[in-house]
Amino acid sequence: MSAVNRVAARVAAAWRAMGGEQRLAAGAALGLFVSMFLPWYEKSYFERLPGASGLDGVSDGLSAFGAFSFVEAAVLLVAAAVLVLCFTRAEGKAFHLPGGDGTVILAAGAWAGLLLVWRLFDKPDASAPGGAAVTVGIQWGIFFALAAAGLVAYAGVRVRAAHRPEPPLPGEARKQTRPTEPLIRDERPASAPTPAPAGVAPDAARRPPGPPPAAPPGAAPAPRPQAPSPAPPPPGEAPTVVMPGRRLGPAPKPEDPPEAPTLF
Repeated sequence: MSAVNRVAARVAAAWRAMGGEQRLAAGAALGLFVSMFLPWYEKSYFERLPGASGLDGVSDGLSAFGAFSFVEAAVLLVAAAVLVLCFTRAEGKAFHLPGGDGTVILAAGAWAGLLLVWRLFDKPDASAPGGAAVTVGIQWGIFFALAAAGLVAYAGVRVRAAHRPEPPLPGEARKQTRPTEPLIRDERPASAPTPAPAGVAPDAARRPPGPPPAAPPGAAPAPRPQAPSPAPPPPGEAPTVVMPGRRLGPAPKPEDPPEAPTLF
């Protein structure tokens, strides 16, 4: 009894962990499996009953297991596979499927529906007591199975649209969580900062060449630096004349007056 309780607890926990589209897929697959116990076919034949003078018509209902063939086996496989897929995903099992879970569920439902439509026109073979001729017809249970297969395909579309990420494989999880390291380590010592020239502020030395940054709105403009005044010339030397755009040497000295001629 404890094993049954453990299985029931696992199934209940998996159902709570499923998303809405996964529950739809699991429910549709379960409905497809249950439909296989319903009457899919009707077997009709004539039989001579004891004490009767003629033949009487006899009709028997057949489930999918009563006329089990390749089609019924494929439908059973589809239902079981979708149920196992939804259950294992709910438990967090890591594996990858081509195209993703939604594509696989969609293809499984479409394949089951195609087989059921084909079975509507190609009835299975059946036998009757005494080797009488048998006519096989269709019962309402196969239409229930066809609707369940269509619901499985629709659930696959919903699973594809949900874009639920698959659990990563163990190798992929280690690869994602492993920190990356540089291939070549820089072992050079850190260089000391270059000192600013004498008379220049450290911020001005680190400032890139170009116009100074604009002052923020509302701030007072910074005062412009004044050029230093020239030093006075030494005693006995003429002052240096500075004109805009060019620099001249010392001011020319006045020429001495010409000497008077000497008379003899």
